[in-house]
Amino acid sequence: MTEIKDKSVEFFLDELASKAPTPGGGSAAALMGAQAAALVSMVCNLTIGKPKYIEVEEQMKGLLMRSEALRSELLAMIKADVDVFNKLMASYGLAKATEAEKLARSAQIQTVLKEATLVPLACAKACSEVLELSREAAEKGSVNVVSDAGVAVMSAYAGLKSAALNVYINTGSLKDRAFAEEQLAALELVLKGAEVNADEIYQLVKEKL
Repeated sequence: MTEIKDKSVEFFLDELASKAPTPGGGSAAALMGAQAAALVSMVCNLTIGKPKYIEVEEQMKGLLMRSEALRSELLAMIKADVDVFNKLMASYGLAKATEAEKLARSAQIQTVLKEATLVPLACAKACSEVLELSREAAEKGSVNVVSDAGVAVMSAYAGLKSAALNVYINTGSLKDRAFAEEQLAALELVLKGAEVNADEIYQLVKEKL
């Protein structure tokens, strides 16, 4: 079966706009991050090999390797988000006629909710990493494509904040509050300073235009 990431952009957007519950905001957040990583790679590819930027060539090659790894990771998260949401919906659909069934259903829902919290948290972390890579792309990449580094940072920031919303909504339904608070604390560390960093990089790009 062809994965949604292998379909056309139009197909993905049609699915996103439809009544179907998946893909949804989590997959969109992952796509934002993957798009940001691809833009960082673009800046690298249009800088590497240019005599004017020979002094930063090795650094740009290293940056390209990191951005491509994150692009692959975030692309995989599009499907991961769809899979975990479908799994959660299936859990809510379990039988609940007897007390035993109710207990089993509740336990299954809680188990999947933990997974549904970890997927967007991983997405948020990856988007945060891409955000930082966009700074290096803006600072050292070809000025001819510096605006693309700016689009990368804004896309990464949007992906980060969007993924955070999915962490918040899923932790809100968790009964294991210790687990929930642990994940929320991890998220806050990822979010800390992200807005300031994104604005700084955006301004850096703007000054180079």
